[in-house]
Amino acid sequence: MNASSPLPATAPLPRRPIRDLPDELISQIAAGEVVERPASVVRELVDNALDSGATAITVRLLAGGVRLISVEDDGCGIPQDELPVALRRHATSKITNLHDLETVATMGFRGEALAAIASVSETALLSRPQAQASAFLLDARSGEIRPAARSHGTTVEVKELFFSTPARRKFLKSDATELAHCVEAVRRHALARPDVGFAIWHEGKLVEQWRATFVPSQARPGEGSVQDALARRLADVLGEDFVNQSMAVLHRAGPVTVTGRAGLPDAARARADHQYCYVNGRFVRDKVLTHAARSAYEDVLHGQKQPVYALYVEIDPARVDVNVHPTKIEVRFRDSREVHQAVRHAVENALAAPRAAALAAGAPASAPAQAPAGTEDLQPKQPPAQYWQAQAAIKFDERPGHKVSDLQALWQPAQPTQPSPLAEPPTAEAPAWPLGRAVAQIHGIYILAENAQGMVVVDMHAAHERIVYERLKAQVEGGTRIASQPLLIPATFAATAQEVATAEERAEVLATLGLEVVPFSPKTLAVRAVPTSLAQGDAVDLARSVLAELAAHDATTVVQRAHNEILATMACHGAVRANRKLTLDEMNALLRQMETTDRSDQCNHGRPTWRQLTMKELDALFLRGR
Repeated sequence: MNASSPLPATAPLPRRPIRDLPDELISQIAAGEVVERPASVVRELVDNALDSGATAITVRLLAGGVRLISVEDDGCGIPQDELPVALRRHATSKITNLHDLETVATMGFRGEALAAIASVSETALLSRPQAQASAFLLDARSGEIRPAARSHGTTVEVKELFFSTPARRKFLKSDATELAHCVEAVRRHALARPDVGFAIWHEGKLVEQWRATFVPSQARPGEGSVQDALARRLADVLGEDFVNQSMAVLHRAGPVTVTGRAGLPDAARARADHQYCYVNGRFVRDKVLTHAARSAYEDVLHGQKQPVYALYVEIDPARVDVNVHPTKIEVRFRDSREVHQAVRHAVENALAAPRAAALAAGAPASAPAQAPAGTEDLQPKQPPAQYWQAQAAIKFDERPGHKVSDLQALWQPAQPTQPSPLAEPPTAEAPAWPLGRAVAQIHGIYILAENAQGMVVVDMHAAHERIVYERLKAQVEGGTRIASQPLLIPATFAATAQEVATAEERAEVLATLGLEVVPFSPKTLAVRAVPTSLAQGDAVDLARSVLAELAAHDATTVVQRAHNEILATMACHGAVRANRKLTLDEMNALLRQMETTDRSDQCNHGRPTWRQLTMKELDALFLRGR
């Protein structure tokens, strides 16, 4: 066919009449939305088991869930006369009217999962309530009900998934991949319900088992026992390292309560596979929650690392809509801003406290390091002095020389000062500082300090950069505007209609950021002033980026983010530089400031500011005790 010739006309399709679809086809269409793979079936069945009040749930799989999925629970069970109803579309015991739907507090509520699953598999339902003499088994395909043996509870068996739709079965992955998805589906439930025990079997072998860590009838009054049980479940499911490298989260803001654990920046991963968000006990993937958590890590994560966390949001069910996605994995908040602020502040507060304080709290303050085997005779007979204890904090105003916090003075040549003598071994009453006492400076970059655990190495510039940054943030939050510098010749640029509108509407917000952007013509904007610290930068690029942020996001969030970016640049230039020689007094003062400054464990760019080498690690370097 000639490439320039028009496309051949297609014959019109014959018109088909509008008619009702058969029930089986309706169920299979619904199954296409609800049942994506075996893990989808596991999720729906475990939802039902939890709604029944189960305290122990067992999942049995064959061929990654393709040949068999069996979910057993010890819940309330289903009476014999309700078994056939349970497999009908839109039949449920969880809601009865619109008010119930708008305030739904159960995991499931639509009543279509069992019908959809039964339409693409061979399904059997075995159940017995506590008050019923025996259990009954319902075969979904034949509708036959017969007596069977079982203790109280329910078992749902799903065999040969997608046998009636072979095309869907071709899209499934290997058995190992499907098994991993099934385990992940149960893991998400286990993280939210420490009061329920879970077991997963595959091909007759136990794959995972998580015992209940919280028994309501035996719980102590108060919130502490619940948090302890949740921490134990997190350790069981995600590993002890997750709990050891995370901080507890507990924050209330109006109708929103946020609990859980937020991973330390050092525990960040390359992938976002350890991020769990729950709303009223339901695992969700929500952009509001993800963005709030990520923004809380902005100042402390390096590069493109992904934080790890498990966050639980409790909110009035009437303020959140869970009926917006077929698999109920997405939600919509009535006031997303209040939820965003609550989650962000919860994580920020958890990460703010310096970890040096926790280091000191767990330190054996008075126990000297044990000598390696066979060296007892080389140890001094008298009790060793506690050399790791630091001197008292230095008062800069009472001694000559520059303050380490004096930004302008740090740019001047250092005045010759009398070298500080090495500190005398302190008395037993001297305070045990978490980061110890400074003993030396290495290449003008690192501070070497000695504490109870061993040796601390501090990146001098990174640590002071964080201290200056936090101080500047406190000043701005106190109402101080960022200083601006007028441009001798205003920088003009062609602007879109949206940029012009944003510049006119957000003039006051721009002024707080040290920017003055005014209309020069209907399609041109002029930058008349920029922040003093960024006067040497590209004024047009700065104005465009800030206007884009203001147009896309809430003004408060944009202002805070822009403030922080500008302040971070100022702090980087104002912090003590590498190769700047500090006295021991100045080094000790820097260590004391780190111990009391929020987020001082990372610099503004997310790099660590200090590292601890324990005596055990130092001994291993020199093979002591081997």
